[in-house]
Amino acid sequence: MFITNFINRNKALLIRMDDIAENMNWQLMTKCEQLFDKYGIKPLLGVIPFCKDPEFNKYQNNPDFWDQVRKWQDKGWEISMHGYNHLYLSETNKQDYFKYGGRSEFFGFPFDEQLEKLKKGKQKFEAEGINVRSFFAPNHTYDSNTFKALEVAGITYIVDGYGLIPFKINNLNFIPQLFYKEIMLPIGYQSTQMHINYWHEDDFLNFEQFIIKNHKNIKPFDFFANNIKNNFLVNQINFSVELILKCYRLLGKKKSGALSSAG
Repeated sequence: MFITNFINRNKALLIRMDDIAENMNWQLMTKCEQLFDKYGIKPLLGVIPFCKDPEFNKYQNNPDFWDQVRKWQDKGWEISMHGYNHLYLSETNKQDYFKYGGRSEFFGFPFDEQLEKLKKGKQKFEAEGINVRSFFAPNHTYDSNTFKALEVAGITYIVDGYGLIPFKINNLNFIPQLFYKEIMLPIGYQSTQMHINYWHEDDFLNFEQFIIKNHKNIKPFDFFANNIKNNFLVNQINFSVELILKCYRLLGKKKSGALSSAG
């Protein structure tokens, strides 16, 4: 009983929804909202302040988008800045901070350019009556200038990074995001990564079952913000998780390459 109680006290998940914009899959978003309300879940929504990504044009447009964002905020949902316009303009070559690789909206650009994007994005939220204190970059890609600019812009929480425990680097706070689908680890605090624009009905039904099973361990943003740790043990645990995940992904890519060659 003691072990079970300890695990449950130290297991929590933040629902992070990516790519919230005027053009998105509003039908599924409505179903998710109804599901969250039913189980008392307060997710974090990654809102793109000036979305220019042409890929989103195929989705339904909501002319009352910012009214809807304010309604979500009034429910106690956390509104986060997800990039600036969601356009990928640089290539990281795996030199980004978390070594994800791929293209980026922020990586490689001068500090002043990154700061200008963040300031303009934050100003847009403020003009719409939205409070923003957190950020996560499209494609998980950051460099040192991104972090410096975030601090100067007054955005001190980043919903990204490796680990089992929210951690601090200098004056910035990180809430780990480890997997590309909803997984409830047996212990630790982390966030999901949800892209409902790519979902089909079966994906929603699977997510619904996940919520039914795990809703008691799904917590709001403030729970994680209040559990930021900064000590040697936490740093070692998070570093170990990072090494394990990177090795796992590397082995997975090698295996996939071998299978492709064999085919």
